[in-house]
Amino acid sequence: MATIVLDAGHGGSDSGAVYGSRVEKDDNLALTLAVGDILERNGVNVIYTRTNDIYESPAQKADEANAANANYFVSIHRNSTPVPNSYSGVESLVYNRYGRAYEMAVNINDQLSRIGMNNLGINERKSLVVLRRTSIPAVLLEIGYVNTDADNVFFDARFDDIANAIAQGILETIQ
Repeated sequence: MATIVLDAGHGGSDSGAVYGSRVEKDDNLALTLAVGDILERNGVNVIYTRTNDIYESPAQKADEANAANANYFVSIHRNSTPVPNSYSGVESLVYNRYGRAYEMAVNINDQLSRIGMNNLGINERKSLVVLRRTSIPAVLLEIGYVNTDADNVFFDARFDDIANAIAQGILETIQ
C-alpha cells in the first residue's frame, strides 16, 4: 500500500493569500482533507501535515514527510498574483522535471483540465523548501487563483470534482 503525505499549505498565523473574505489556508485545508478522504477510501495510507488551523514551517513539513517513510509528498495551495483577475487555472510545481514527481504533476494537471480548469503547466521551483528538502517525490499544487473571481466560483461550485481529479491523478501515478 502506498503512503502519501498530504500538506494543506499555510495554516495558523500564516494565512497564505487573502482576497476579500477568501483565505487561502482555509481552502487548502478543506481541499486537502477531501482529497485525503478519497485516497483513503481507495486503500492509500494518508498522513496529513495538518488537519486543523496550525502553523508548521515548510522545513518541518519536509522533515515530517521524510520521517514518515512515505512514497510521495503533495502540498495543496491556491495561487495569487499582484493584479487580481489576471490569471486562471492550475499550476504544479516540482523540484525538477524528471521522475515520479513530474509524472504525478502531469497526471493531476491532466485530470484537472478534464473538469475544465485551465492547465498552466508544470514548473521547476528549486527554491521551495517543501520540494527541495523532501527525500521523496514532491509536488506542490496551485489550484486556481485565490484572487481571481472566476477561479473562486469554480472552486466552490466544483469542489468535489476538483478533489476527485487530484485524487485520481495521484492514484493514476501510484497504481
